[in-house]
Amino acid sequence: MISISRSVSDLEKCHQERLHALDCYIAGIKNLAQYTVELNKETTEQQRRHLSALAGDVSSGTREALDESRATLRGLLRDYRDKAVSYMAGLRDELSARARALEEIMSCLAQADGDHEVKLRSALDTLRSISSGSAEAADLFALINAVADSIDQSVDQMRKQHQFTISQFQMEIRMLHKRIDTLETTAALDSLTHLFNRQEMEQRIQHASPPYCLLLVRVVGFRRAEAQYRPDLGAELAAAFTKRLRNALPPETPIGRWSHEEFIAVLRMSKTDVMSLAKRIGEHLSGAYSCLMDGKAVRAALQLSAAVVDVAGEQPARVLEKIGAFFVGS
Repeated sequence: MISISRSVSDLEKCHQERLHALDCYIAGIKNLAQYTVELNKETTEQQRRHLSALAGDVSSGTREALDESRATLRGLLRDYRDKAVSYMAGLRDELSARARALEEIMSCLAQADGDHEVKLRSALDTLRSISSGSAEAADLFALINAVADSIDQSVDQMRKQHQFTISQFQMEIRMLHKRIDTLETTAALDSLTHLFNRQEMEQRIQHASPPYCLLLVRVVGFRRAEAQYRPDLGAELAAAFTKRLRNALPPETPIGRWSHEEFIAVLRMSKTDVMSLAKRIGEHLSGAYSCLMDGKAVRAALQLSAAVVDVAGEQPARVLEKIGAFFVGS
């Protein structure tokens, strides 16, 4: 016979263990907020606010809150990790640039520069030769020596200042070149997903040598997410989709964003293999994507349609026509 008192005792014990597990979970989230690695002030404080708000939501203990917290916590940690990686990469680049600039400064300071320095030092030698002539004019000779030493020091300071100014110009020129290179690269790549833009993809298609196939992917859902939530959520959703698309394709595959919801990949594979790949992409990349909005996880759905264009024996103009026909009709 089952003891009612024993069952009640077991139930109370399970309830206490559940509350204890919930307290540990909340404490873990609060600890993540407290010990968040410091990046810049705004980013770190925002992460702490979002984690603290999540801890408050979880404290209700409802099943819905706990289920939502899993995706939210994962999204917050993933987003902060990506920001930390970008931040550290920036620090490394800045440190490398300053180290190179310091090396150039030290190198420039170690070098003599200009005929004017040779002439001044020749004059100094002349003054010193005069000062070594007669002991009767000791005061005059001492004064000449002092003047010579002063000029010598001035020459050194002039050379150092001159070389330091040159090194500053060199550093600024190098940074400008780096900035120009970045702008040129950004112009060729999509700013949201780091994909080639349409113009770049058209050039690649016109100059690529067969055999190769094109994988065309039409995505529906970016605009819906922008309208339903906010414009920058569509950008985050596009970045998440692009990451999955890259992982589904062979490494180093050129991928372009043809338009807002249209993508193209150039594949050096047989048409049969690309068709199988297109089927897998359509099946596995369609569905719900988890994104963050004000520290909360929201789910936005994407629907994909894919097609394959075999460029064998086709002129580039005809290939572009096929691309346009698919995207207009899909």
